[in-house]
Amino acid sequence: MERKLIAIDLDGTTLNADAQISAKTKAVLTQAREAGHIVSIVTGRPNRISANFYDELHLDGPMINFNGSLGHIPHQQWASEYQYTFNKEVAFDLLAHRQELGINMIAAEGKNLFLAVRDQPVEVGFFPSVLQSNQILNQKTLKENPTSLTVAVDRSHQEHLLSYLQHNFSDEVDAAPWGGPNSVVELGVKGVQKATGVEVLAHHYHVERKNIIAFGDEHNDTAMIDYAGWGVAMQNATTAIKGLAQDVTPLDNNHDGLADYLQDYLKLAE
Repeated sequence: MERKLIAIDLDGTTLNADAQISAKTKAVLTQAREAGHIVSIVTGRPNRISANFYDELHLDGPMINFNGSLGHIPHQQWASEYQYTFNKEVAFDLLAHRQELGINMIAAEGKNLFLAVRDQPVEVGFFPSVLQSNQILNQKTLKENPTSLTVAVDRSHQEHLLSYLQHNFSDEVDAAPWGGPNSVVELGVKGVQKATGVEVLAHHYHVERKNIIAFGDEHNDTAMIDYAGWGVAMQNATTAIKGLAQDVTPLDNNHDGLADYLQDYLKLAE
């Protein structure tokens, strides 16, 4: 079998509902690599909360974070490292209008950037519950352009926020609401998606598109599933992702769906 590039989303795909990698998933991904295939994490998560999974899987190649906006090799220099950013004025504008837009929290992030401001308590697992004084987002602290802005907004204001962003900044950023229970809108550089990162990986490893397998479950996996030669939706994926993918895993992310599928697809020994 030709060498495959296996692009794996984290939440809802490689991770179970407890945000953990099961023993079976770890074993199968290791087996796949031992058989000569490449395993790469391609996630919407920031690098600060993905590197632990990268290390747990003993990966050594590039990782893609922020839905394609950051490509890097953790713990080392990589000549091909890249990071897309947008104008910090977008953050300043949202800060200035946060009351009328119903915004409870804004976090500005990048590879080495984490600043946030919170007006209401927000239970979003990605964010520290207590902010240090050097992590407060304002006009003075945000000195560099961010890669990502994550905005928690009152559910009743979400549509208003999306239309405000569309009207004011649609030439600079793409805004996407998160799936799941939290009313969160994520801003990234216009036109940059997970497929942007997968394309970088494909060039880096000299793998043709037909030999790319991508696994995902949510809206932010759309471009990657579409770009891959073989796009696989998780059993727990959205209807839209299932409709786009070439195949769907028989099992969901809580029952080793990715590992079970790969074992079969790559013909790895039990």
